[in-house]
Amino acid sequence: METARTTSLSSVSAEPEAMVEIRGMNKWYGDFQVLTDINLTVQSRERIVICGPSGSGKSTLIRCINRLEEHQEGDIIVDGIPLTQDVKNIDQIRSEVGMCFQQFNLFPHLTVMENCLLAPMSVRNTSRKEALTLAQRYLEKVKIPDQADKYPSQLSGGQQQRVAIARALCMQPRIMLFDEPTSALDPEMINEVLETMEELAREGMTMICVTHEMGFARKVADRVVFMDQGQIVESAAPETFFNNSKNDRTRKFLQQVLQH
Repeated sequence: METARTTSLSSVSAEPEAMVEIRGMNKWYGDFQVLTDINLTVQSRERIVICGPSGSGKSTLIRCINRLEEHQEGDIIVDGIPLTQDVKNIDQIRSEVGMCFQQFNLFPHLTVMENCLLAPMSVRNTSRKEALTLAQRYLEKVKIPDQADKYPSQLSGGQQQRVAIARALCMQPRIMLFDEPTSALDPEMINEVLETMEELAREGMTMICVTHEMGFARKVADRVVFMDQGQIVESAAPETFFNNSKNDRTRKFLQQVLQH
């Protein structure tokens, strides 16, 4: 039986370490190349926002990090583990990487609490008592402990996405991936999800977020990565990215998204 790992992010070494390394990565769908020569390093506790026009390869990139999509060339190393065909490596990486999707992907026939208990008990062999303690902690963190006995269909979209975040945190991941977590939400529900993500960032969680929420990027990101046509076009700190971008494609994209 696995004992609960400490989630105090302050206990992480002050020395930065590469949590994700992507080197020379290429991916095709048939003859169509969707990702070209991707090179990206994400340090421990770093918050990365990936943005770009629709179809630029953002979601495909983030889904390659936990092998939801398979890359054909190059290297991906997650928390020191090479992502290969080895199922053991894939399972190990997935147990350390939490992910929240555009759609919430909650099990509709399980309550909120049962959704949160499932992975720790089945994947980490955590005891039910311990898993309950974890679930209660993270439901409180996302500010919906009172919804634990409800089913997903009884919750708003914003509440469901916060449950999805809590469920991912119950696995005590080293890295959180967010793939457009607010794009399926009504405008009034977006802030409650972004506030939850901002709190995670303040606590030092390593985060890679695909999002069109540029206010969130300005506020939270250590680096903003702009993708277009399957390539990383520019990567810079928010101040530089938004105020002094060096690339025409980046500037054009920002003009379009910041007008709305």
